[in-house]
Amino acid sequence: MWPREPDPFLPCIVPPEGHDRAEAWFFIFVRGELLCISEAGSPRPVKGDEYRWLDLTISSEHFLGTYHNRACFVVDAVGVAPEGYLLVSLRAWLGRVTADLFYLAGRAQQILEWQRDYRFCGRCGSHTQDHPTDRAKQCPDCGLISYPRISPSIIVLLHRGDSILLARNAAWPTEMYSTLAGFVEPGESIEQTVHREVMEEVNLSVDNICYLGSQSWPFPNSLMLGFHAEYAGGEIICQPGEIADAQWFTKDSLPKIPPKTAISRWLIDDYLKGL
Repeated sequence: MWPREPDPFLPCIVPPEGHDRAEAWFFIFVRGELLCISEAGSPRPVKGDEYRWLDLTISSEHFLGTYHNRACFVVDAVGVAPEGYLLVSLRAWLGRVTADLFYLAGRAQQILEWQRDYRFCGRCGSHTQDHPTDRAKQCPDCGLISYPRISPSIIVLLHRGDSILLARNAAWPTEMYSTLAGFVEPGESIEQTVHREVMEEVNLSVDNICYLGSQSWPFPNSLMLGFHAEYAGGEIICQPGEIADAQWFTKDSLPKIPPKTAISRWLIDDYLKGL
């Protein structure tokens, strides 16, 4: 299902006046994992009233915005999970929380990593400062402004009649197959990236490229742009070191594919539904 409804999250860099900190959500990252509480088998962020009692060393705290009018923060911390709390990776939230909450946790992780990575100016090396009105870092010496990094990438389902092309990345488990994907290169259009990536990864040419939608993918900072494309020619030759296997599959012969929370699954389901 493509998420077309408005986002209930409102980004902002300054907490609203009079916000309820006790009910606020704190996305606390400890050594790259989220500190959370399990409710009915699903993780949730730490509330402000719980946060104030935690025995953690706080490196930094940043306001994200409001989610259904609830203030949200991301926290960089050091310590261990107290009794009753869990430390889990962001990937462990996939399929266990609503899509909105997963995207919000992904946003928190990306903002925190950006805060860590841009403490110094990439042009002159000076300490950066928070921009007064934008989510950005500004160099007080040379004036360079650095915004959170977003890396656009394409993800495409190639089809040929009632068959779809699925591939297995060389780094994946042997049973998992998915759609083709790759990052946009400088100077490319999105459509050029689709043609190039398909040719590089499986030696096939495509036609009738159709854009369907996008998904923020915080591993680490991708914006996935999803397409369908029609097979136009060529024989499958897998890119060495990148693609371990690629095959044509029908609806009745599908291998293990990604969960419904991933845009690759949306692309697959959307095409098969239309057959």
